[in-house]
Amino acid sequence: MHRSPLHDTHRPVRDDGSVPTGRRPAAPFTPRDFQLVLLRRMADFNPGPVEDARRELGASPADLREANRRWQAMVRSPRSRPALSRYRSVLGEPESRTPRRIGDLDCEAWQWPLPLWPDLRFEVLTPAAGGAVWNEWLVRAPGAAPPPLRTVEDLTPWSCTVDEAARAFAPARPLEGTAPTRWGLTLTAPDARDELRDVVAEFTWGLLQRTAVSEPRR
Repeated sequence: MHRSPLHDTHRPVRDDGSVPTGRRPAAPFTPRDFQLVLLRRMADFNPGPVEDARRELGASPADLREANRRWQAMVRSPRSRPALSRYRSVLGEPESRTPRRIGDLDCEAWQWPLPLWPDLRFEVLTPAAGGAVWNEWLVRAPGAAPPPLRTVEDLTPWSCTVDEAARAFAPARPLEGTAPTRWGLTLTAPDARDELRDVVAEFTWGLLQRTAVSEPRR
């Protein structure tokens, strides 16, 4: 008698008792994938440098989209692990863990190297006593020379971090970002002719992406 597949109980079973689903297990999410996630957000501002960096990683546009899709799925999953644990699982143990005090708060800065930006580090700022991550962005690596920032013309894409721009053109005023990975600063800087300009600088993952520069002050 013909047996309906719906009633077939003779399905193969693995040694661990599980039943194969026919789906291939997802590949591990690697530091290379994480760099693609950073690039995906930066592509909204500077597709040219992003394309160069993507090719340096040997990745296709589809790889870029897939890495971002998988990262968003991890972040938004109801079973998502805490942010710090997620970064450790993807990037490994940090290169450094440094105590830091911000105002009255004790915290710890965890930093990882990323091959695409050898002079930068990906930094996660977390309370010293544990808890939710406060900040996650790119910063200058310890011992790396900061960029010379003297004029508006020095504020080129990927040239500096949020902290570097804020220090070089103090006092700078922070702006609310349009997304969790975006930051903004308003500042005043001289141009090459020493005329003052008002500047709005936009950053993604802490790295400068673009500026809007006013006419010279009169």
